[in-house]
Amino acid sequence: MRAFVFMVLATLFATLTNAGIRHITADVHPFVVTFFRSVFGFVVLIPVFFRYGLAPLVTRRPGLHALRGALQLVQTLFLFTALGFTPLATVAALHFTAPLFTAVMAVVLLGEAIRIRRVSALIVGFAGALIIVRPGMIALDAGPLLVLGSAAFWGAIMVVIKTLTRIDSSLTVTLYTGVFMTPFSFLFAVFIWETPDARALAWLLAVGVSGTLGQLALAQAFREADTTAVLPLDFLKLIWAAAIGYALFAEVPSLWTWIGGAVIFASAFYLAVRERTPGSTRPAAPTDGPRD
Repeated sequence: MRAFVFMVLATLFATLTNAGIRHITADVHPFVVTFFRSVFGFVVLIPVFFRYGLAPLVTRRPGLHALRGALQLVQTLFLFTALGFTPLATVAALHFTAPLFTAVMAVVLLGEAIRIRRVSALIVGFAGALIIVRPGMIALDAGPLLVLGSAAFWGAIMVVIKTLTRIDSSLTVTLYTGVFMTPFSFLFAVFIWETPDARALAWLLAVGVSGTLGQLALAQAFREADTTAVLPLDFLKLIWAAAIGYALFAEVPSLWTWIGGAVIFASAFYLAVRERTPGSTRPAAPTDGPRD
């Protein structure tokens, strides 16, 4: 029950974070939002240094951490830009493809085995994305493409994290995300810099706190119970996104968004269950977890 509660909170905070970004990008450029999200996200973690000193920053793979930071920067820029003009439910539904991209990249980059059931699940999952986007039937907007690009980069990030967590703690991996993303994001923000006013800064701080709380709740949910036990609750993101999008932005998700989101999620969940069946040595495909 504790795991379920934490997972519900994780999905809610993740959706509130996206809604906050959707709101603030109407006044502040997404690149600037990305920089402040990185800053505030890192500031929240500063108390770690008071407890452990600089020990969590000790690593043998600084280059790989830098690569993860660069990948996460691109992923965040894609996502935050898309949130400025894409319905929240569409973003939530399409981002369920992240574990599918992870599975593909694990095969290509890590040499993991590819079997007919995994291939079938991947085909079904990406078909779900086509149901939402419906190329050739409706005009293909940049928003969904940016979301899919964000999901693809998140899939690559999960492969890097798989490698990093073999040698470093999750705390070290999390800290180095802020260490590299903050200066990287500033390099993009400086060219279109606009100093947020006090109201905008308050929103950016709220987004940073909400995003960090979501990450902590997600990590605690996975600590309390097996991944496959709580993963079905990840579908709540689509429900939260539909409710919050309607309440705050008057967005009404189409039937195709619900159908496509359900197909994508079912495919990703099937992959996760298959990866954790007895006799399988492969770790479960990660969820779309923390991405901002």
